[in-house]
Amino acid sequence: MKFLTTVLTTTALTVASAMPVLAAEKWDMPMAYSASNFHSATGAEFAKCVTTGTGGEIEIVTHPSGSLFPGAQIKRAIQTGQVPIGERLLSGHQNENALFGFDSIPFLATSFDDSAKLWEAAKPTIEKVLADQNLTLLYAVPWPPQGLYFKNEVNSVADMKGIKFRSYNNATSRLAELTGMLPVTIEAAEISQAFATGVADSMVSSGSTGYDRKVWESLNYFYEVDAWLPRNYVMVNSQVWDGVSDQNKNVIRGCAELAEYAGNWRSKEYTGFTLQGLRDGGMTVGPASDQMVGELKEIGVTMTNEWLEAAGEDGAAIVEAFKAKQ
Repeated sequence: MKFLTTVLTTTALTVASAMPVLAAEKWDMPMAYSASNFHSATGAEFAKCVTTGTGGEIEIVTHPSGSLFPGAQIKRAIQTGQVPIGERLLSGHQNENALFGFDSIPFLATSFDDSAKLWEAAKPTIEKVLADQNLTLLYAVPWPPQGLYFKNEVNSVADMKGIKFRSYNNATSRLAELTGMLPVTIEAAEISQAFATGVADSMVSSGSTGYDRKVWESLNYFYEVDAWLPRNYVMVNSQVWDGVSDQNKNVIRGCAELAEYAGNWRSKEYTGFTLQGLRDGGMTVGPASDQMVGELKEIGVTMTNEWLEAAGEDGAAIVEAFKAKQ
């Protein structure tokens, strides 16, 4: 990862050398995940790149772990100008617009390559939806493939009935309902405590989240089902963006492009590392049973059809464009 950090820093310094040093305009950047999470690390490097690249004219200060705003409040805080910039899992807002859940359609895009194709198909539509909400997209980075965490061994959907399940968006809540589990809304920063106190006993997430939160202290099984690869998005308030000079916009866009590249690279590299970390913590990690995978895919068909109905023509166009890239 050192070479990526070097590229970000070198690029920023090159741009900065041609610019006058002005008093910093401070941009607070709330982030929902811990400072050690790869999304937060990428965001911190992006912030440093912008701060250096603008010659100190714009100073971005990151606030990880939901310390400034809880994850669910970050998008609204950016929209309303409480902060100029921030990072958010947009699928967490699928209830306000179904299109935000395009990256959480079960078993549609289950690999990094397919996730990239799906994002390419969806990006113009998502940018338009965000623009209508006073938000300008800067970059997006996928999580590793999502698997299922449980306290006890599970081999079929029937084994899931009654289990308290951590949900973070419409898709995870619906998955809980269709499997007979009990959805409990829990922010990323609260995961460790929720499992330790029995508020929840399971979740669908990446190996990254489980590793960062040391869930092996409470949970025992991780099943690789590669359900989907949701994305985190870094957005800026459009009114704030309009007030940025063209020169600084170019710097920010360049830093965002590098951050997206670095984030994608980290996500891929982090996948195997974190799964091994779960094993080292004492968890049983491996593929789900054929029966469970088959039953989950049947549920995935139901959820896909429900999403397509809710997302309308724009949603159907995204899926069709994605399938055309296959």
